[in-house]
Amino acid sequence: MDRKIWLGIILVMVVGLMVACAPAAPAEEPTEEPMEEPTEEPMEEPTAEPTAEAPAEPEVSLLIWADETRAPVLEPLVAAFQDEYGVAVQIQQLGFGDIRDQMKVAGPAGEGPDIFIGAHDWLGELVANGLVAEVDLGDKEASFLPAAVEAFTYDGKLYGMPYATENVALVYNPEIIGDTPPATWEEVYNLSAAGPGYAIQTADPYHWNPMFTAFGGYVFGVTDQGYNPEDVGIDSEGGIAAGEYLKSLVDLGTVEPGVDYDVMHALFESGEKSMIVTGPWALNRIRESGVPYAVAPIPAGPAGEARPFLGVQGFMVSAFSDDPLLAQVFLTEFVATDATMQALFDADPRPSAWLTVREAITDPDLLGFAEAGANGMPMPAIPEMSSVWTAWTSAQELIINGTEAPDAALATAAEQIRTAIAEGGQ
Repeated sequence: MDRKIWLGIILVMVVGLMVACAPAAPAEEPTEEPMEEPTEEPMEEPTAEPTAEAPAEPEVSLLIWADETRAPVLEPLVAAFQDEYGVAVQIQQLGFGDIRDQMKVAGPAGEGPDIFIGAHDWLGELVANGLVAEVDLGDKEASFLPAAVEAFTYDGKLYGMPYATENVALVYNPEIIGDTPPATWEEVYNLSAAGPGYAIQTADPYHWNPMFTAFGGYVFGVTDQGYNPEDVGIDSEGGIAAGEYLKSLVDLGTVEPGVDYDVMHALFESGEKSMIVTGPWALNRIRESGVPYAVAPIPAGPAGEARPFLGVQGFMVSAFSDDPLLAQVFLTEFVATDATMQALFDADPRPSAWLTVREAITDPDLLGFAEAGANGMPMPAIPEMSSVWTAWTSAQELIINGTEAPDAALATAAEQIRTAIAEGGQ
């Protein structure tokens, strides 16, 4: 065979072998689509689907500070509020006496509560330090005892929602003086002259104040904006008349020096005294003593009805709350109800600031305290009140001890109070 023909055959065979053995070129589509689809679709779906399956916790929340008595009453409201508003609520227990001091530190640091319970006479300090926000009770305001709302009003602005009140009343022994309590201080004098009579704490003008007001005395004058620290009435004509009457009880021998809270109650429980002025906090002690007793309004005087100091407890909103309006909604819609106010009363029986509950009280003792406090005056919450207690207490002691005449003792006290206020003493 021709040599050229063999070479052509061999060349064809080699080329065919090379084509058959060469690796196939990779297809273009498989290198693109499988890479595109996994990088798009799996990334889109997880961002949409899980939101519906597992809802996130509410971003907005409220923190409430309450004591061990009130906290359990508020707990059942948490779930209902979250269901309706999508807002989580946390309740933290603190001792009632610790709340104000903790608020002064935690509030400005942004670690305090949105809502906290407290006493109305904290307001002077809380408002001065910018710790509380104004509240608006709206239509619910008409459901509260007006004096309780007044107590949480400072400089004409409302800073709290009340839930309970407390005040002193006359507690008497019906087996000694009969079933009808004395209606006037003149009757108290006559009963004391005829037998075991009236006892008062020697150094406690808080308990003396109802008598003081019945004779026309007062601590501070009152304006539309509240108590006026520029009008001190300790040495007013009515104040001096109250001092003279107190001295008459000392001269009678029924009011004695050196009587504190425990001594006064011991004298009543033993039957050595038939009448005292005390508060609902003393009920358990009196009941356990077994002494016959009843509770009545404090006797009236020449100037009219006695006006005991009214202490009011309530809820306040922090000025540092992220959502004070939401905190207010919790109070007005979930706390200001018949059911919650009744539960607060049941947890700590004292005359309620909520009229529906207050008017439904059947306990005769609490009815007596409620009646005695119907004409009560809110304890002055202004900072200047701290300038009053020491001087006023000293005057009372001087009168009872017979060291100074009532007019002189009260004039000195009033001058000390005015000087302390003028110098900025609080």
